Amino acid sequence: MQEKLRIIYMGTPEFSVPSLEILIENGYNIVAVVTAPDRPKGRGQQLSTSAVKDCATKNNIPVLQPTNLKSEAFISELKSYNANLQIVVAFRMLPEVVWDMPAIGTFNLHGSLLPQYRGAAPINWAIMNGEKETGVTTFFLKHQIDTGNIVFQEKESILEEDNVGTVYERLMLKGAQLVLKTVQAIENDNYPLKAQDETGEIKHAPKIFKETCEINWSESSDKIYDFIRGLSPYPAAWTTINGNSCKIFKAKKISSSLNAGEVSSDNKTYLRIGANDGALNILELQMQGKKRMGIEDFLRGNKI
Repeated sequence: MQEKLRIIYMGTPEFSVPSLEILIENGYNIVAVVTAPDRPKGRGQQLSTSAVKDCATKNNIPVLQPTNLKSEAFISELKSYNANLQIVVAFRMLPEVVWDMPAIGTFNLHGSLLPQYRGAAPINWAIMNGEKETGVTTFFLKHQIDTGNIVFQEKESILEEDNVGTVYERLMLKGAQLVLKTVQAIENDNYPLKAQDETGEIKHAPKIFKETCEINWSESSDKIYDFIRGLSPYPAAWTTINGNSCKIFKAKKISSSLNAGEVSSDNKTYLRIGANDGALNILELQMQGKKRMGIEDFLRGNKI
């Protein structure tokens, strides 16, 4: 058996919460949580706390919110908790002085089957690339991002009707189970460490920017369909309709003789945009500055 675990948990968004909760429920000693600073949000710019901070506060766990992960004050405070294991789930990139601090090390939960889809947006890119399978991986951090030795992996199917929101939800819960399994194995000092296989083609998952999200209608209808669902509901694929930027959340592939980028609508029930081998029937969209709506509601107020 390992000496008793003293865990520091690092994470920020909703995706990080089930993993933290499952460790608390199973009686693990979370000595502190590290999360993003509170941020102004919404019209009133009220300070908003992270999902992980809310969970930690509810469970009376000390919360650290450094703006600079290399600052001497933060490093000193982190050391004072005398943790022997750190766990990272959806947090920023850590400097070596932080990830190398605990005796056992720091492991990360990543939303892909590493080495595939290393990077900031693994769930989005797997769906955008038309993958039929993804998963979650726990691995120990080292210098190059997302390259450390793998502890465990769990696969998850990507269904034809899935989008990034539905896969995110399933991986969030599957990931929590994998984090628990990893901590239990570490506690028993009996866990695999497997080097990542870099022999084949490795696909990457870089950060997504607004320009990444523009739909290219000269692609195939399959590719555009995967692109839309790989960005739905966030940050959302977009195109220009009637001269206005418009987010597309849901579409259906149809056969059509429309040219790539050509728009067709009866202004009542359908809006179709041509691809290079058919078309997409647009089902849910959002014009800039307006709310998200189904196609019939949209066409009531917007003539094409």
